[in-house]
Amino acid sequence: MSTYISESLRNLIGESDRQRCCYCLTTEANSGIPMSYDHIQPISKGGETSFENVCLACRSCNEFKSDATEAVDPLTGETAPLFNPRSQNWSEHFSGSSDSTKVEGLTSIGRATIVRLRMNNSVIVAARRRWAISGWHPPAN
Repeated sequence: MSTYISESLRNLIGESDRQRCCYCLTTEANSGIPMSYDHIQPISKGGETSFENVCLACRSCNEFKSDATEAVDPLTGETAPLFNPRSQNWSEHFSGSSDSTKVEGLTSIGRATIVRLRMNNSVIVAARRRWAISGWHPPAN
Protein backbone atom coordinates (compact mmCIF):
# COMPACT_ATOMS: atom_id res chain seq x y z
CA MET A 1 0.00 0.00 0.00
CA SER A 2 1.42 3.37 -1.00
CA THR A 3 1.86 6.22 1.45
CA TYR A 4 2.13 8.80 -1.33
CA ILE A 5 -0.38 11.61 -0.82
CA SER A 6 -1.21 13.53 -3.98
CA GLU A 7 -1.14 17.31 -4.03
CA SER A 8 -4.90 17.44 -4.60
CA LEU A 9 -5.52 15.22 -1.55
CA ARG A 10 -3.10 17.30 0.53
CA ASN A 11 -4.97 20.46 -0.47
CA LEU A 12 -8.35 18.91 0.36
CA ILE A 13 -7.12 17.73 3.76
CA GLY A 14 -5.47 21.06 4.58
CA GLU A 15 -8.60 23.02 3.72
CA SER A 16 -10.93 20.62 5.54
CA ASP A 17 -8.73 20.49 8.65
CA ARG A 18 -8.19 24.27 8.62
CA GLN A 19 -4.40 23.81 8.65
CA ARG A 20 -4.44 22.53 12.23
CA CYS A 21 -3.93 19.28 14.11
CA CYS A 22 -7.19 17.35 14.22
CA TYR A 23 -6.28 16.02 17.66
CA CYS A 24 -4.89 18.89 19.78
CA LEU A 25 -5.85 21.83 17.49
CA THR A 26 -2.28 23.15 17.27
CA THR A 27 -1.79 25.23 14.15
CA GLU A 28 1.28 25.35 11.98
CA ALA A 29 1.16 29.14 12.23
CA ASN A 30 1.51 28.92 16.04
CA SER A 31 4.07 26.16 16.29
CA GLY A 32 6.15 27.00 13.24
CA ILE A 33 6.44 23.26 12.60
CA PRO A 34 4.82 21.82 9.48
CA MET A 35 1.82 19.57 10.02
CA SER A 36 2.17 15.90 9.16
CA TYR A 37 -0.38 13.58 7.58
CA ASP A 38 -1.77 10.94 9.91
CA HIS A 39 -3.37 7.74 8.70
CA ILE A 40 -6.22 7.40 11.20
CA GLN A 41 -6.32 3.66 10.55
CA PRO A 42 -2.61 2.98 10.00
CA ILE A 43 -1.47 1.47 6.71
CA SER A 44 0.15 -1.28 8.78
CA LYS A 45 -3.36 -2.21 9.95
CA GLY A 46 -5.02 -2.04 6.55
CA GLY A 47 -5.74 1.69 6.36
CA GLU A 48 -5.85 3.42 2.99
CA THR A 49 -4.48 6.73 1.79
CA SER A 50 -7.82 8.47 1.27
CA PHE A 51 -9.56 11.58 2.54
CA GLU A 52 -11.66 9.46 4.89
CA ASN A 53 -8.53 8.01 6.52
CA VAL A 54 -5.94 10.81 6.50
CA CYS A 55 -5.95 13.98 8.58
CA LEU A 56 -3.53 16.68 9.62
CA ALA A 57 -1.66 16.09 12.87
CA CYS A 58 1.07 18.03 14.60
CA ARG A 59 4.39 16.20 14.80
CA SER A 60 3.92 15.46 18.50
CA CYS A 61 0.45 13.93 18.19
CA ASN A 62 1.46 11.95 15.09
CA GLU A 63 4.62 10.56 16.66
CA PHE A 64 2.98 9.55 19.94
CA LYS A 65 -0.02 8.04 18.14
CA SER A 66 2.28 5.94 15.97
CA ASP A 67 0.22 3.01 14.67
CA ALA A 68 -2.13 2.85 17.67
CA THR A 69 -5.88 2.67 17.19
CA GLU A 70 -6.85 2.34 20.84
CA ALA A 71 -5.60 3.14 24.33
CA VAL A 72 -6.59 2.79 27.97
CA ASP A 73 -9.03 5.33 29.43
CA PRO A 74 -7.34 6.49 32.65
CA LEU A 75 -10.72 6.97 34.37
CA THR A 76 -12.23 3.53 33.72
CA GLY A 77 -9.11 1.47 33.05
CA GLU A 78 -10.82 0.04 29.98
CA THR A 79 -9.49 0.07 26.42
CA ALA A 80 -11.17 2.61 24.15
CA PRO A 81 -10.73 3.44 20.46
CA LEU A 82 -8.79 6.59 19.63
CA PHE A 83 -10.63 9.66 18.37
CA ASN A 84 -11.42 9.58 14.65
CA PRO A 85 -11.49 13.15 13.32
CA ARG A 86 -13.21 12.09 10.09
CA SER A 87 -16.22 10.43 11.73
CA GLN A 88 -16.41 12.04 15.18
CA ASN A 89 -16.91 15.60 16.42
CA TRP A 90 -14.00 17.04 18.43
CA SER A 91 -16.21 18.96 20.87
CA GLU A 92 -18.13 15.81 21.81
CA HIS A 93 -14.94 14.17 23.07
CA PHE A 94 -12.72 17.08 24.15
CA SER A 95 -12.79 20.56 25.57
CA GLY A 96 -10.13 23.10 26.38
CA SER A 97 -9.22 23.95 29.95
CA SER A 98 -10.37 27.34 31.26
CA ASP A 99 -6.86 28.78 30.71
CA SER A 100 -6.61 27.19 27.21
CA THR A 101 -3.43 25.30 28.06
CA LYS A 102 -4.75 21.74 28.28
CA VAL A 103 -7.06 19.48 26.33
CA GLU A 104 -9.58 17.74 28.58
CA GLY A 105 -11.32 14.47 27.78
CA LEU A 106 -15.10 14.36 28.00
CA THR A 107 -15.49 10.69 27.01
CA SER A 108 -13.49 7.48 27.23
CA ILE A 109 -12.42 8.10 23.60
CA GLY A 110 -11.23 11.61 24.46
CA ARG A 111 -9.40 10.59 27.61
CA ALA A 112 -7.71 7.59 25.96
CA THR A 113 -6.64 9.75 23.01
CA ILE A 114 -5.19 12.44 25.28
CA VAL A 115 -3.13 9.86 27.14
CA ARG A 116 -1.89 7.98 24.05
CA LEU A 117 -0.99 11.13 22.09
CA ARG A 118 0.41 12.88 25.20
CA MET A 119 -1.63 15.91 24.22
CA ASN A 120 -0.84 17.69 27.50
CA ASN A 121 2.90 17.12 27.65
CA SER A 122 4.83 19.90 29.38
CA VAL A 123 6.29 21.34 26.17
CA ILE A 124 2.93 21.81 24.43
CA VAL A 125 1.23 23.10 27.59
CA ALA A 126 3.94 25.78 27.95
CA ALA A 127 3.55 26.67 24.27
CA ARG A 128 -0.25 26.89 24.57
CA ARG A 129 0.18 29.21 27.55
CA ARG A 130 2.25 31.60 25.40
CA TRP A 131 -0.17 31.30 22.48
CA ALA A 132 -3.17 32.01 24.74
CA ILE A 133 -1.49 35.11 26.17
CA SER A 134 -0.84 36.28 22.59
CA GLY A 135 -4.47 35.59 21.61
CA TRP A 136 -3.49 32.85 19.15
CA HIS A 137 -5.04 29.94 21.04
CA PRO A 138 -7.50 28.37 21.08
CA PRO A 139 -8.22 28.62 17.35
CA ALA A 140 -11.60 29.97 16.30
CA ASN A 141 -14.14 27.14 15.87
